[in-house]
Amino acid sequence: FKDLLFFQQSASQLFYYLIPEVYMASKDVVRLIEASSGVHFSGFHLNGLHNSEVEQPTTSTTECVQRQPFVIGVAGGAASGKTTVCDLIIEQLHDQRVVLVNQDSFYHNLSEEELKRVQDYNFDHPDAFDTEKLISTMENLKDGKAVDIPKYDFKSYKNKTLQSRRVNPSDVILLEGILIFHDSRVREMMNMKIFVDTDADVRLARRIRRDTVEKGRDIGQVLDQYSKFVKPAFDDFILPTKKYADIIIPRGGDNHVAIDLIVQHIRTKLGQHDLCKIYPNLYVIQSTFQIRGMHTLIRDANITKHDFVFYADRLIRLVVEHGLGHLPFTEKQVTTPTGSVYTGVDFCKRLCGVSVIRSGESMENALRACCKGIKIGKILIHREGDNGQQLIYEKLPNDISDRHVLLLDPILGTGNSAVEAISLLIRKGVPEPNIIFLNLISAPQGVHVVCKKFPRIKIVTSEIEIGLNEEYRVIPGMGEFGDRYFGTDDDDQEVITYK
Repeated sequence: FKDLLFFQQSASQLFYYLIPEVYMASKDVVRLIEASSGVHFSGFHLNGLHNSEVEQPTTSTTECVQRQPFVIGVAGGAASGKTTVCDLIIEQLHDQRVVLVNQDSFYHNLSEEELKRVQDYNFDHPDAFDTEKLISTMENLKDGKAVDIPKYDFKSYKNKTLQSRRVNPSDVILLEGILIFHDSRVREMMNMKIFVDTDADVRLARRIRRDTVEKGRDIGQVLDQYSKFVKPAFDDFILPTKKYADIIIPRGGDNHVAIDLIVQHIRTKLGQHDLCKIYPNLYVIQSTFQIRGMHTLIRDANITKHDFVFYADRLIRLVVEHGLGHLPFTEKQVTTPTGSVYTGVDFCKRLCGVSVIRSGESMENALRACCKGIKIGKILIHREGDNGQQLIYEKLPNDISDRHVLLLDPILGTGNSAVEAISLLIRKGVPEPNIIFLNLISAPQGVHVVCKKFPRIKIVTSEIEIGLNEEYRVIPGMGEFGDRYFGTDDDDQEVITYK
């Protein structure tokens, strides 16, 4: 399947070859493929899935890099299966934060005069929606702000009778509605636009079943409303917006192949932090509920020391294992107990760990558990006064220049201490590509500093932070990691002598 990505074909030809059931608005996409070399999805480019402005690296310690949510618009006719598609996407993205925003929540409240003739009110017309409020709500969500989304009551035809729904910022925002592609301002907020294309007879049958069973309407009323408002509105306002779609899904929620492809692409986008697009040597391990849960625990200021150490050790082990996966391997064949030959790989033999005293020592046990008998060196760097650039102590293996080095420090903040430690290793003869820097959390400022100065080392982390505050502390962070892990504080520091 991956080999197909390299075929130089037009968008429509290639996608039809891959999945005949899913097709695209080919005119814009073909033009995009011919003009662009951006992110690929199943062998074709998606309009709007890569930024027109590339984020530039910076070494500023005051700049905060805020990750923008991935916004997916799902449009289509009434009863086309939009909600089912959204539910399936949410179900498969179970390890990501996903919220659903319905355009139906933003219907205008009907006036007393309109209520008297509600049977003549066209709920499928663009003017039926409070688009300005929808835009304001989406802008706040994209800016990382929590919002209150109204619940429209279709009995009173008002959005003030039911309690609003509190929605917090998320990794993925699904915006679903019949006319979400109609206004260009709403379209421009989306990273992916999906149009659910279902046969008109199927949509009508679903609408009859839904309105008669769920809303208690007479079938004659449903058919009258359909012929008077729903079908003309679809032809005049909804169907023309199909041309804006990046992906068109026939049969809605029944098309599992299309949904699987969409989810796969979303996972790729979410798994690649914005900084990873700038620095290919930065690796952020994929987030899961387990990883996020452990981060939640060790960041809690009220957690006990025992629990902090327990869950920190679990996270450290994951980071170490992931870091070891970036070491070079050689092919090796072994004979299994069944007499068969298994072709695998052999571990890298010459490696060592180097911990940045003191918090880096918390990562040593996990490294020893993974690499039996590994040598571990020590580096002590003064972190105050000169902003972490004064080397105080070092004890490294004599043959370190011939080894791959795993540099251990749980927190990457300003990057100054890391630069000093890496500079020492390079002065000792360690080739830059042979250094893998392992940490639990990384501030964007530190990533910029380290990757810009040492573009050939690898950084492996479990989470990218918001940034640094005025005191150059990582936020949201987890406090003084060494003090919390070893059970000390500023008033009762351990005195450790290294010989």
